[in-house]
This record gives sequence, structure tokens and C-alpha cells, in this order.
Amino acid sequence: MIFDSTNKFSTKQAVTATAASTNVIDLGVSLRDVGVGEPVRIIAIVEDAFAGLTSMAVSIETSNVENFGSGVTTLVTSQAVPAASLVAGYAFPPIHLPKGIDGRYLRVNYTVVGTGTAGTVSTGVVMGHQLND
Repeated sequence: MIFDSTNKFSTKQAVTATAASTNVIDLGVSLRDVGVGEPVRIIAIVEDAFAGLTSMAVSIETSNVENFGSGVTTLVTSQAVPAASLVAGYAFPPIHLPKGIDGRYLRVNYTVVGTGTAGTVSTGVVMGHQLND
């Protein structure tokens, strides 16, 4: 998997409870026609196996406020993946950004069911068909 370091939301981020990604991507103040001609794919990969939780889902959120203090919109959410599947190397099915994003900033939100005791994930924008999508 090849991630562009300027377009990563998380790098081996420990997730034991519902949390936002450590990084935010700034789409800029003007034209935000993201992915003209090519779908923009976001991939989340489990780096270290998860334990203690029941499931986890990945959402892409946007806001016009950098710290996401208000006006947060969820653009798309993955299916909840059971903990038994969240082993090292597991890749969530690719999330495709919708066209016409109104917010300036993007982040990932990891929604956890249960109380995790271990597990890390890396998430970012990828080019092309790096996984079956």
C-alpha cells in the first residue's frame, strides 16, 4: 500500500475508543472539486491487531472549522467490521469520497463498539486500484 504522506489521516494511531484521526486534510479555501475524473479512495489498514472491542467502523467527515468544533458533516461510513477481522494487515473496503464536498477540512472518525485494549490503524488517500475495489 502506498500512501502519500501529505494525505494521511492516521499513522499507526492507537484506537481503543471512538476517536477522530490525528491528522486533518485541508482542501483549501477555493475550488474543492476533489477527484476530477478519478475517484478518490481512502483506505484504512490495521497495523496492530485489535482486542477488547466488538467492532469498528470508519467515517469520513468534513467541516469548515479546522478543529471540527461545529458544522461537522459525515460524508460516508464503512460497514462495522467485527473485532475478529481486525487483525494486522486487514484493509477496510475502500471508501470513495463523494463529489461536491462543501467543507474545507476532512478527517476520519473511528467508531468503536465496546472497549478496546489494543490496536492501531493507518488511514490515508491512495491512488489507483491498490486493493480490490
